Amino acid sequence: MRFEPEADEEFETACGLLVDRMVRWAGEKGLPVDGFTAEAALDYRHRATADGRLGLWEPRHVKDLLLSWLPQQVTELPGEERGDAPGTLRTLLRYLHAAQLADPRGPSPQDSLAAVDSVADQHLAAMTDRTRWGLAKFWAMTAAEQGVDIQDGAAFQRFADRAQRGEVAYDQHALAAIMERRLTGRALSGVARAEPQLPVLLPPDDELRRRAEASTIVAQLRGLTEWAGRDGRPVTATGRLRMADARELVDLLGTGDKTDGVRSSADLPRLGLLMVWAKKARLVRVAKGRLYAVARARPVLADPLQLWLRTFDACFELRQALIGARSGWHVESMLFDVYEDVLDDVLNTLYSLPYPMPWPRLRDTVHLAYRTSFQLDAGLDLQHCMWFEHADRDLRAVLDLLDDLGVIERDRGMADPVFLDIDLSDAGPELLADMPPELAELLDVAGAATDPAARERADARREELTAGPVELIRLTELGTRAVRQRLLAAGRDAPLVGELAQAPAAGLLGVLAEDYDPDAARTELAGWITAHGEREGALRQLTDAVRTMTFRTRAQAMLDVLSAALPDGEGERLLRRLRRDTQLAPLVLNALAHRELLSPEGMTDAESLLVLAESLLQLVELAGGGDGAEETLRAQGSQARDAVAAALDSAHPDRAGLDELRQLAARALGTHGGRAREARRSSGRSGRKRRR
Repeated sequence: MRFEPEADEEFETACGLLVDRMVRWAGEKGLPVDGFTAEAALDYRHRATADGRLGLWEPRHVKDLLLSWLPQQVTELPGEERGDAPGTLRTLLRYLHAAQLADPRGPSPQDSLAAVDSVADQHLAAMTDRTRWGLAKFWAMTAAEQGVDIQDGAAFQRFADRAQRGEVAYDQHALAAIMERRLTGRALSGVARAEPQLPVLLPPDDELRRRAEASTIVAQLRGLTEWAGRDGRPVTATGRLRMADARELVDLLGTGDKTDGVRSSADLPRLGLLMVWAKKARLVRVAKGRLYAVARARPVLADPLQLWLRTFDACFELRQALIGARSGWHVESMLFDVYEDVLDDVLNTLYSLPYPMPWPRLRDTVHLAYRTSFQLDAGLDLQHCMWFEHADRDLRAVLDLLDDLGVIERDRGMADPVFLDIDLSDAGPELLADMPPELAELLDVAGAATDPAARERADARREELTAGPVELIRLTELGTRAVRQRLLAAGRDAPLVGELAQAPAAGLLGVLAEDYDPDAARTELAGWITAHGEREGALRQLTDAVRTMTFRTRAQAMLDVLSAALPDGEGERLLRRLRRDTQLAPLVLNALAHRELLSPEGMTDAESLLVLAESLLQLVELAGGGDGAEETLRAQGSQARDAVAAALDSAHPDRAGLDELRQLAARALGTHGGRAREARRSSGRSGRKRRR
């Protein structure tokens, strides 16, 4: 239910299989469905969202699909029957839950359907709103409306040539809106897939609240807000504190600013930063010459954790106050121009890392971001060195701020070996050839950075990491909580150990198989079992979830993660007990063989046939069913014919799967030709619409 962005073939295969089965299910239930629209919906979640989770549909995804993605990507030519996209989406959502494929961290089925209902009436207007179209769709529709057969390549090329010469009438307002959306990055197709994050473990909110209460900055911002009060305090014409009030606040808040000889509050850096911070956090405001406490902030001030989180979010708006030029004699560093992006990247880099990051590695990754943002060449002349040193000083100031707030903690020690080398020896010559020299140098790729000067700098970096203790940086638990909140708000996946305690058994195992590392999976599974009472009963629910999963490859993954995550050999004992279960035996035998707990010689003849049948059924799924599976079987020739015949004689419990295998084999091995892949779905799929 999730694929890497570049795994187009694997995604298309899984998408085809999923839509085929959904169309069949919808037909049995009498539900509306259009296979093409269902494919487009899954394509949207795979290609146009940060997380790519096919089984998770929040209201924002429903809205984006119906009001942005389909209008942008799907072409409905004049005179064609319109598909029922809202109806198909409802069917898809129902099917995901019925087939136990829905991500348990998403909305309930009722809430998902309600999200469709809330925007369904707007879908038709969105589809006909030319300003929402994609560029290719705009020109295809313009050509079709002018009588051009857009499926005739030569005719469409002649139209394109006339358009380039300015001989074609078109909607200039709509085209301008489309181009603006593309240039400003607001087109959904421009959303980049984010790197997956490891699951994190956090203490309860009450413990985090206690730590937030101990924060000096939280206390200072609360003190400043209370000092301003409902009646307010007078400020100067430029909105600054009067000097007498500033001196009072320096003592009250303990900012450490030196006030002797200072004539303006603008010359008190720490107090000035707190003033800006309180404004950005919406705790105080200036109106009519007075500084007031914001009345709506009272509930936040009363909750230390919420106050801390709001203070953290305001860090992203402190660029000018923190690293801006203090006078016309100074200039900002490179960090100033990319402050928010770099701050996000730094925090996301530190998030869920199992080891603290050494400062030299963090610094160098930020340098790489500067090179990308400012298109610097790979050289390091004196001017570049000055630029980088200036930016490093500013980054240090940002880290100091995060340290003061309690977002990060810093220590000194030896860097973990994982940061010393990144082995790309198996990456292949294509990747190494395409790698920018500065990235190759940063990663110390053997042979990739051939410039002697670059190698010398890489050696110096290694020496910096290994010569002795270095500064080590990691997120605190408060920082982890805050960064996770931002990741979720941005639509990214940020698993939290313990959040699946009340998930359905199938949903739990699916997420563990797809998203969790072994240690986190063991912790999450143990918590789930504890939350579900008696242990044997909980294990029965988990094995029943595997038993009822209709997708063989997913059922195998669920069983594998269950047996691996149980403690102290319990997984092996469970598998050996389930070996006698007629429904689960094929999957269990596969799992035992994969873990080298059972050799082929240790199986009975009947078990060997079960394993053979299971392998073929999973092969059919991995090939996408239909024509893909036929092509795979045909390529094996007589060997496949013998294997299929043996599998059909087995006692495998998936009789429907065996029947499908029989039909596929009859078509694949009984003929020499193959049908076009586009014909693989005769029911529910329409060729009348084209994605662009």
